[in-house]
Formats: sequence, structure tokens, C-alpha cells
Amino acid sequence: MSKRAAINIIYAGALRVALLVSLSILAFLIGSIIWQGSKALSFDFIFSDARDFGASGGIRYQILGSLILIAVSALLVLPLALGTAIYRSEYVTSEKLGRRIDLAIFSLNGIPSITYGLFGLIIFVNLFGMGISWSIGSILLAMMILPTVTVSSYQAMRAIPDSYRENSIALGLSRAQMVRRVILPQSLHGVVTGLLIGLARAIGETAPIMFVATAFSGVTWPRSINEPVSTLPTHILALAQQATNPDALRNAWGTSFSLILIVILLSTLAYVARHKLQPGRPQ
Repeated sequence: MSKRAAINIIYAGALRVALLVSLSILAFLIGSIIWQGSKALSFDFIFSDARDFGASGGIRYQILGSLILIAVSALLVLPLALGTAIYRSEYVTSEKLGRRIDLAIFSLNGIPSITYGLFGLIIFVNLFGMGISWSIGSILLAMMILPTVTVSSYQAMRAIPDSYRENSIALGLSRAQMVRRVILPQSLHGVVTGLLIGLARAIGETAPIMFVATAFSGVTWPRSINEPVSTLPTHILALAQQATNPDALRNAWGTSFSLILIVILLSTLAYVARHKLQPGRPQ
């Protein structure tokens, strides 16, 4: 056996070991949550109110609060991400400017989530005096997932062959018409995929919303934009602080299982959207 062949075998073996370790960790985490969470998960648990600081009752308003946050953040982030992606893909001709925009987007993606929470606390709560509300949480989550949606949309737009653009211009379409009639329909799969992946990340975040958007108990359906909500991640945090209470710990596992199911659902929808909406694929 040659030296090169031996190195290839060792390299391939190391990659397989790394893959096996990663999958084992994932399987252990998911398996533990399913095993423990399935004991608490039931129809009543999902559709009843929390009581005794979450130690009894269910997670109805925690699920609703989480869905409110990600739904509003999706409405906020979509036009911003689409506008940025379109401008970067179709209007920026300077390579230097393009690199600066890319640097700004990737730098925003690298900011720790707790920093968004501190930013919201200082700017919106302390400086503007807006108080703790779900609207602030939606803004912060939209800021956090903006790079994910932007990059996914931009990559889908740049994957469109230049011949599409050239043919559109040859037919007399303006650049705005080309974007609306050609670029957006052809890149819809990337936009939807990026949005769903971003929301799957946002719904599991605790740090950005813990100080500015949520309350740990006593919260139901918000009646205005200036009221807090309760969410699944912050509910898990509150229950984990009662680890000596078996009922609270059981509900923490059940809440974790519910959160994982929602994340899996959003990720599955992203996978389906990428394949069903991609041009040229059979429907």
C-alpha cells in the first residue's frame, strides 16, 4: 500500500468517526428529550393553562406566545431581507461595495444572542421607556434571523442563470420588472427556506427575549403590543429552576419535547419548500 493510499484511508476513517460521534450526540439528546418528554406530553398538557409557576397545568399560552413572536418577526424580517438580497444581487456592481455588504451581513450573524437582548433592554426599555412587550421581542428576533434569510435569498438569486436576466432585458423589461417577474419567482424556494430555518432558530431562543419580551408566569393572551408573553424557552428556564420539584421537572421535559416538535416541523417545511418550490423540479 502506498503512502498516499494509507493517508486517504486514515482521513476517511477520521471523517467517519467524526460523523458517528456527531450523530451519536444528536441521537442521545433527541432520544433523552423524547423519552422523558413523552411522559408529560398529552392533549391536556398542550391545551391547558400553566398553574403553580408551571409545576402543574399545561403550556397553552407558552405555545401561543412563541408563535406570536415568530409570526410577527417573520413579517418584519421578510421585506428587509428581500430588499437587502435583491439590492446585493441585482443592483450592486462594485466588488468592493459587495464585499462590505457581505461583511456586514456575516458580522450581524456572528453577534451572540444575549447581545440582542442587552441591546433591546438598553435601547427600547431603558432609553425609549417602552416597557417589556412582545413587540420588542419580535423586533429583536427579526434582527437576529435577518442574516439567515438574507443569505439564503441572495444565494438563490445568484444561482439564477444570467441568461434569464439578459433575455428579460432583451424583451424590454425594466430592472424592477425583471426582479418582480423573473428573479423573485425563480428564487422563491431560497426565500421560504431561509425564512423557515430562521424561525426554527428564533423559536428556541431565550436570551434575546428574556429581559424585554416575556414574563415567567401569570401571562395569558396579550391584549396590546405593550404586554409581555410567555414562551416555551423561558418556561423551560423557569421550570429548570424548580429542579427539586418532580412535577416541575416533568413539565420541563414535556415543554422541551413540544419545542423540539415545533422546530422539527419548521425544519421539515423548509426541506419540503426547498424541493417543491425550486424551479425545474417535478411538483
